[in-house]
Amino acid sequence: MDHHTPLRPRHRLVTHEVSNQPTELFDFNAFATDAPLVEALAREGGDWGAGRCDAYGRIAGGELLRLGFAANEHPPRLVSFDRFGGRIDEVDFHPAYHRCMALAREHELHSLTWTQERPGAQVVRSALCYLHNQYEAGTACPTTMTHAAVPVLRHAPALAPAWLPGVLSSEYDPDCRPPGEKRGLSIGMGMTEKQGGSDVRANTTRAVATGDDRHHLTGHKWFFSAPMSDAFIVLAQEDDEGLSCFLLPRWRSDGQRNAINVMQLKDKLGDRANASSEVEFVDAEAHRIGVPGRGVATIIEMVGQTRLDCMLGSAGLMRAALVQAIHHSRARHVFGAALVDQPLQQRVLADLALESEAAIALAMRMARAFEGGDEHEQQLARLATPIGKYWICRSAPAFVNEAQECLGGAGYVETGLMPRLFRQSPLNSIWEGAGNVQCLDMLRALARSPASRDALLAELDAARGLNRHFDTHCDRLARSFDDAAALPAAARAMAEDAAKALQAAILLRADADWVGALFCDTRLAGPGSRAYGVADCGDRAADLIARAF
Repeated sequence: MDHHTPLRPRHRLVTHEVSNQPTELFDFNAFATDAPLVEALAREGGDWGAGRCDAYGRIAGGELLRLGFAANEHPPRLVSFDRFGGRIDEVDFHPAYHRCMALAREHELHSLTWTQERPGAQVVRSALCYLHNQYEAGTACPTTMTHAAVPVLRHAPALAPAWLPGVLSSEYDPDCRPPGEKRGLSIGMGMTEKQGGSDVRANTTRAVATGDDRHHLTGHKWFFSAPMSDAFIVLAQEDDEGLSCFLLPRWRSDGQRNAINVMQLKDKLGDRANASSEVEFVDAEAHRIGVPGRGVATIIEMVGQTRLDCMLGSAGLMRAALVQAIHHSRARHVFGAALVDQPLQQRVLADLALESEAAIALAMRMARAFEGGDEHEQQLARLATPIGKYWICRSAPAFVNEAQECLGGAGYVETGLMPRLFRQSPLNSIWEGAGNVQCLDMLRALARSPASRDALLAELDAARGLNRHFDTHCDRLARSFDDAAALPAAARAMAEDAAKALQAAILLRADADWVGALFCDTRLAGPGSRAYGVADCGDRAADLIARAF
């Protein structure tokens, strides 16, 4: 792509000619134009999937980008009753939503981790999800949950044969029918209740055994994601056992609709193409998964997988916002020069590009850790998942807002992409445990799994000696792990320091190691600033912007 995007062809109106405006940014390859992603894919062992990513990159920057506008302009609608008065609790979606879902399904964003039995499968799938999230994040939610449900279903050998083939199918089937009549199945999730929130052990939904390997659930869920799914992984209190995990199908075994009453769809700030709901269960039929009373332990792998997707989702939103900012700045001329060449704007864009690259570098490194190749990878994933989820998702809103400002008033108008990105940007920091929950999980991992600390420090030690600011930062981080008196009040500072250390370690050892050096100089040398554009990337600022897009 040329350094400067051509100016929009002039259009004559009654009063003036339209000029000095960027062209619409459509029909570009979102993978091939993303050097940090291309390199991360290869670095983390997913280079065999570059062709898949290239194909989806063309879709993401073309059809998906267009579909995303329509899917968000026409949000889902709850249809509680059919025309004869029968309760159906179905969700009506715009065709653009269904097409986005079909594209994700066809390209195995929901299943590649489990269907490709080779190293790098999780990495390739993560790259695809990162691309999808940039231009339609709402459909990423049900895709994520279907993907994350597979390890949980494998804990239920009596259920898995009936469900896994449909869950792993590459066909998208949105019809509301019993699972045996469908070509593809999706899985949702319901953990949160009004009185407990993140404290799921306070759940009050009750499960009563029926004597035939089934249970009846009565209660509610305050946030019940993707209510159009074919089944849901939920938690409920089982008498004399405690909190257990259940598979709750949309249809009962007798072929009738299950008693999952959708009370309302949430009117959300972002994620508007997707349906989230409040529901009540009235003796709804369900099947226990895993050991009675061990519901949290059973569902925890699903939670981990969705937290990885939160990192990828936020990194994707940051990337999409950065692309819009660079595209606009290349086309717009002010004070006699392209905006991208104005020193202050260039510094802002370079700072954003550096932050974006660090975000996807950490997310993709975590994708490789999730493959669990050895004890080091497993322990690193245990500790670095809440760290990465906290920091990347925390960073997204301020990042997107800064990129939005690069467009001036145009970044605030709903006909463009930026407002949707901004509304979406806080979601992932809230979903699957907000910031404090992630920090407490980090402390819990340090306390319960000392080997996870060793794994994280070993990961950092591999980059020791490459940058003096990095070495000093790592020394300080190691000391903070020992300062138990300061915890948990200092957990956020520790999580931020750990995330930046991991990002620096990855970038310092990457092929473009000069990016890692800039990251250390601007993020680890002194207190820094919360404002983008304060850090000075020097004569490499233009290189960072060109590398970004």
